Amino acid sequence: MELQKALESRRSVREYRQQPVEREKIEAMIQAAILAPSWKNSQVSRYYVVTGQEKLEQVKEALPEFNRRNAENAPVLIVTSFVQNRSGFERDGTPSNELANGWGCYDCGMHHMNLLLKATELGLSTLVMGIRDAGRLKAILEIPDTETVVSVIAVGYSDAKPQCPKRKTVEDIARFFS
Repeated sequence: MELQKALESRRSVREYRQQPVEREKIEAMIQAAILAPSWKNSQVSRYYVVTGQEKLEQVKEALPEFNRRNAENAPVLIVTSFVQNRSGFERDGTPSNELANGWGCYDCGMHHMNLLLKATELGLSTLVMGIRDAGRLKAILEIPDTETVVSVIAVGYSDAKPQCPKRKTVEDIARFFS
């Protein structure tokens, strides 16, 4: 699949078929994420891939009700995080600018986009959910306190065909200076 096709066909999906996702596809998605740039090549993004039914239910319990419904049949949930105080920081531990750990979120976001586009290429659908109970997720998945939980990504085979929502134009969002 060409990049433009993946960009145009990727959707946030909230209905999944009860069909397992092949581990090779999950690994390919994470490998695509790894190729994303990061602050000073700090590579701070981390992935906690949940496929077992018991853990899936536990992770879903750390989501608000509407996201539990959105991920109800998703066979894979990927909890994402980043290692704190590395991306956006100097070697002595001082922040490089006012964003500090915001760069960890930025780096994780770039990873996410690669992951989502690779999923699309592989015939999978995704939904990034940012409303979650980070403390519960850390406990369930034994995520170290040195990491900040960013999101939960539902992954699976779509059981819906969502339309593309209206998008802003280049003129709406960009200013050009000569």
